[in-house]
Amino acid sequence: MPAPMSEVAKLSQQLVELYEKLSSWEEDVVKNSGLSTAQMHTIEIVGHEEGSPLRMKELAKKMGVTTGTLTVMIDRLEQQGVLQRTPHHTDRRSYLIALTQKGQTLFVEHHQYHLRLTEEITATLSAEEQALFGAVLGKIISQM
Repeated sequence: MPAPMSEVAKLSQQLVELYEKLSSWEEDVVKNSGLSTAQMHTIEIVGHEEGSPLRMKELAKKMGVTTGTLTVMIDRLEQQGVLQRTPHHTDRRSYLIALTQKGQTLFVEHHQYHLRLTEEITATLSAEEQALFGAVLGKIISQM
């Protein structure tokens, strides 16, 4: 008889399963856009800033990547007319990233998919459970 799984091991297994399900869903949604999942997530993160451009460093931190890795992706998205990179007005070493109109359209469309997915995921949770789930996720994300 196998030893009972620890709570951390159970959580680990659940997180891996959730990640795989979300990744599979995301790949299905993104596959016809001509963009990679990482590129679409970049658009999503910038789009949530509601018209306020992000510094490259801030965007890299939110994505959990280096600015070097992000630069390559931003180059490609800028070439596709999705993002715009402009020099920061007070810091010559820094660039600001904002969505173009094309990028804004992609963001709005993709964000609707995320809203529907979130509604599906939380449909069986009460309002209190949804609030607790959001608080726990927020706490986890702030520690990463």
